[in-house]
Amino acid sequence: MLRLGQSHYDALRQHGEETYPHECCGVLLGRFEDGTRVVTSLARAGNTRTDSPQNRYNIHPKELVHIQREAREREEDIIGFYHSHPDHPAQWSQTDHAEAHWLGCSYVITSVEKGKAALTNSFELTGTDENDKKLVDEKIEVV
Repeated sequence: MLRLGQSHYDALRQHGEETYPHECCGVLLGRFEDGTRVVTSLARAGNTRTDSPQNRYNIHPKELVHIQREAREREEDIIGFYHSHPDHPAQWSQTDHAEAHWLGCSYVITSVEKGKAALTNSFELTGTDENDKKLVDEKIEVV
């Protein structure tokens, strides 16, 4: 399960609206608590995809390392990632699956329809390695 505050939920959805018609992307920071990922902050990231930013995203590795270092200073961990799907469902794609590598993390997708955030879903990346990884539906609890 993924637990996050209303302000974090609203912020990641707003990020998708702001970057429409391109995909937004960012990092979920927080802690693992008895099988629940608890979001304590978000880090917006730049989408470095230039070939197809309307339906792909990439976070530059240097930016991700910087986000992770700052999070550690606050005693937070990377517990997931989020991105938007402009004018497409809030469901993971084959590309999302192929490019998901952080096992045990949440992958949140918000469908942004005509510039307005619609449905937001979360998926946990399960498995033991790249060969058996799966994105499975995950409950979102907004508190």
